[in-house]
Amino acid sequence: MSLDRVFVLGAGLMGHGIAQVSAAAGKAVTLADRTEDLAAKGRQRIAANLARQVEKGKLEQADADAILGRITTGVGVEGAGGHDLVIEAVFEDEALKRESWAAITDVADTEAIFATNTSSISITALATATDRPDRFIGLHFFSPVPVMGLIEIIRGLETADATASACREFAGQLGKTVIESRDYPGFIVNRMLAPFINEAVFALMDGTGTAEAIDNGARLGLNHPIGPLELSDFVGNDVMLNILDVLYRGFGDPKFRAAPLLRQMVSAGHLGRKSGRGFYRYDEQGHKVG
Repeated sequence: MSLDRVFVLGAGLMGHGIAQVSAAAGKAVTLADRTEDLAAKGRQRIAANLARQVEKGKLEQADADAILGRITTGVGVEGAGGHDLVIEAVFEDEALKRESWAAITDVADTEAIFATNTSSISITALATATDRPDRFIGLHFFSPVPVMGLIEIIRGLETADATASACREFAGQLGKTVIESRDYPGFIVNRMLAPFINEAVFALMDGTGTAEAIDNGARLGLNHPIGPLELSDFVGNDVMLNILDVLYRGFGDPKFRAAPLLRQMVSAGHLGRKSGRGFYRYDEQGHKVG
C-alpha cells in the first residue's frame, strides 16, 4: 500500500514538522489548519527551516525548493479527500481530536489510512470517532520532527495488520526508526518522560533547587541534551499537563498526579516558549532570555 499523498491537519509545532519530513521523502503534502493564515504560517516555518539547512550547507537550494514545492496549504478538513494518509496533529485534547476525526471521516477517501499524532490518548478510543477502526493507527512523532529520529507506532484494538505494515513502511521512507507500543496511556516514551518532568516540577515547587540547578543536574549529571523544565517549556506546559492527566485517569496511580505548580502555571498562561514565559522567559523567536 503506497502512501504518497499526505494530508496533515494542524500546522503548529508538530504538524509543520510532519509535513516537512513527508515532503522531503517525496510525498505530495497538504498542510491544513483552522484558517489560511495559520496554515500559511506553518508553511513559512518550513521555508525558514529549509533556508537554515541551505545556509549551513546541509541542503542544496534546488532540493529545498523542491521540498517546499510539494507542500500546499488548506483550510479545515475539506481538502482531506484525494489523500492516501491523513495525519491529525491538533492540540492534545481528546474532545478536539474526536471532533476533528468525525469531520475528516465525512470527506476523506474510503481507502485512506487515518493516523493520529497523539502523545498519550487512547488510539482505540479515538478510532471510534471514525468509520474505519481497522484503518486507524497512532503515529507519534517527536519534536522537532525533522531532527528527532523516532516514530512510535501504536495499534488500536482493531487496527489491521495491513494498516500497521503500511505505516511502518511510511516511517521508513521518512528515515525514522520505529518502536511499537501497546495502546496504554502515554505509550512507551511519555509514560517514562512525563513522570520525570513532573518530578522536576515537584523538586522546584518544594525548593529543592532552582530551575537552572535542576536542568543542569539533568544535562550534566544524566547527560540529557536538555533539562526537564526547559523541555516542558519547549513541548508546552499545557501539553505536559494534559499528558499527566491522561496518565492519571488511565492508570489511577497517584505517581502520575500533576504537580500543583504545573497546573498553576498553566492556569496563569505560562505555557513555555509559545507564550514567552514558562519556567524561563523567551523572546519572540523562542530563545531563552532568563
